[in-house]
Amino acid sequence: MKILVTGMSGLIGGLAGRKLAESHEVVALNRRPIKGVRCFQADINDLDAIKPAFEGVDAVVHMAAYLGDDIKGHLSTNIGGVHNVLEASRLARVKRVVLGSSGATVMGYEREPEFRPLVEARWADVRAPRPMLTHLSLFRPNGVYGAAKLFGEALGRYYSDFHDMSVICIRIGRVVEEDWPRDPRHAAAYCSHRDIVQMVEKCVNASPSVRFDIFYAVSDNRGRFRDINHAREVIGYVPLDGVKDWPLAKPG
Repeated sequence: MKILVTGMSGLIGGLAGRKLAESHEVVALNRRPIKGVRCFQADINDLDAIKPAFEGVDAVVHMAAYLGDDIKGHLSTNIGGVHNVLEASRLARVKRVVLGSSGATVMGYEREPEFRPLVEARWADVRAPRPMLTHLSLFRPNGVYGAAKLFGEALGRYYSDFHDMSVICIRIGRVVEEDWPRDPRHAAAYCSHRDIVQMVEKCVNASPSVRFDIFYAVSDNRGRFRDINHAREVIGYVPLDGVKDWPLAKPG
């Protein structure tokens, strides 16, 4: 396939794009050039400017995002930008769009007593059965960023329902450069480099019958409270990694 990756200069976009390039033709949409990658340089806030990047594309992996505190950044990139990516995909008749969403869409649950022991690694206090968030759990964003990601999911549902397009949303856990958790909460939501790459690949290659869905991308962590069974059943996602306890000595 020909796959367009936005935000490929970022950590997740870079990991996924380079892995996909091993078996597909990958092009990038970015504001700055990326060494060794054919790159369309444009801002996703400008619909007309980004349209050429979508010509002849089979699938789009949208990982560009604004992570700061300025509401204008969220409105322009995380709301306006995702609209432009979906609209450009529609105009170019792209069949599949994979949207990078976030666990921030449901982070409010972590304030509840049944989830606190998991994010604090207090194993003796974890209730049975273990509380688990699924793709059907009601949204509880932790702020504007999480709410903006929910907008992207809702807009993806609209494009899936009313246009000939498959849209899959990945609620990404904590992925960091060092590929190792920094604290107990991170250990619960940790997603390894191998597992986020696997999730993106599984979504890109999912059956055309998957018209719209939401999957959590986390590794198989002891403190995990985000469901991975749905992704296993629908697209065959099986985590390769996981934080088995906390604290752990860093490998090597």
